[in-house]
Amino acid sequence: MPRAIWSGAISFGLVNVPVKLYSAVSRKTVRFHQLHGETGVRIQQKRVDPSTGEEVPYEDVVKGYEVSPDHYVVITPEELESLDPEKTRTIDIVEFVDLDQIDPIYFDHPYYLAPAQGGERAYELLRQAMEQSGKVAIGRVVIRTKESLVAIRPAGPVLTMETMLFPDEIVDPNSLDELPAAKSDGNGKAATKRELQMAQQLIDSLAADFKPENFHDEYRQRVLELIDRKAAGEEIAVQPAPEEPARVPDLMAALEASLDAVKERSGGDGGSRRKPARSPAKKQSPARGKAKPAKK
Repeated sequence: MPRAIWSGAISFGLVNVPVKLYSAVSRKTVRFHQLHGETGVRIQQKRVDPSTGEEVPYEDVVKGYEVSPDHYVVITPEELESLDPEKTRTIDIVEFVDLDQIDPIYFDHPYYLAPAQGGERAYELLRQAMEQSGKVAIGRVVIRTKESLVAIRPAGPVLTMETMLFPDEIVDPNSLDELPAAKSDGNGKAATKRELQMAQQLIDSLAADFKPENFHDEYRQRVLELIDRKAAGEEIAVQPAPEEPARVPDLMAALEASLDAVKERSGGDGGSRRKPARSPAKKQSPARGKAKPAKK
């Protein structure tokens, strides 16, 4: 059962909507501990002063910001606390915008907002009003000591809240060294009309309605199966690394070959929609209880 990680209210004009905040994701990364290869004992990480080789007690560790190589400005916890944003229990809505005005690159972490006790009517009013208007609320909230820009939008019966990155946290794509010139194929030559037509045809042939249940983390599944097999005492033969695919110098040939492959998969009908290519995740084997992925 998910537990609320924050509680407060959405400030909407003069209306306060009591809410509870829940994380909308549960990461499934397989985590490992670091062990000594000879003894199998878990390694301890210690804070060591390299100038003396001695371990530094936690209470003697301070925060320092490097202003030049090996030169630091020491900042005390009290100094940082004096700069903390004002701690409030509100998500202050600043404005409402259209969703298509927000580049997805700004989205950071998703949450659910559920109504707190006594706020059900106001919550449902806000959710329905936003759903009918098609707008997304942009606001600010302080959680712990961090102030975040957030986007709130309805998703079925619930309101979601996405923390957002600030503009200066987004890397300017024009700063990439290998960014091809505009209207170019990357070699300084503009794409031809025929190439654009073929590329559009390939996109159309692969068009489908997005169904997230058709996809799963195949690598994580293979790692868990490997853990099960090794826990059961099975010897694992390491497979050779696959060869890198040969580079195709002829762009038209690559487009034509891609279209032919799609037509072959779809039974010769190049205009048919793509079938889901991934199978559902396999059931966990009985050995799962013998070896669980280690957590940090």
